[in-house]
Amino acid sequence: RDWWKLERPKFDLVTSQLTLDEASAGDASAAAERLLLLDGLPLLDINSDVQTLAALLLSAHTMPQKAAADALHVAAAAIGRVKYLLTLNCKHIANAHELPRVYQILAREGFSGMLICTPAEFLGSL
Repeated sequence: RDWWKLERPKFDLVTSQLTLDEASAGDASAAAERLLLLDGLPLLDINSDVQTLAALLLSAHTMPQKAAADALHVAAAAIGRVKYLLTLNCKHIANAHELPRVYQILAREGFSGMLICTPAEFLGSL
């Protein structure tokens, strides 16, 4: 929580409706806390370009078909020119075995430069 107070002003944060939907699931009290952190952040578009890029990531088998929402997260961030995509999803998004291929596809499609990592990797020793 200290990061939100001390470091958050240094970054332009964005989210997506996908993230809001995921954050609202589960325990109502915990969901309310998560949504409060995301309140007021600009939303990335989930448009046909995002869907096309997500389908490309899925067709390249960087993620299984059942992880279509995860591919949408990556595609929305890439098309939205997000510099850092922070995720706790190490199974399908921040997967060190698949990230090189994800980055290769994104670069080939003109979306290089995004770093996908966990909050712990991003924060380092903070």
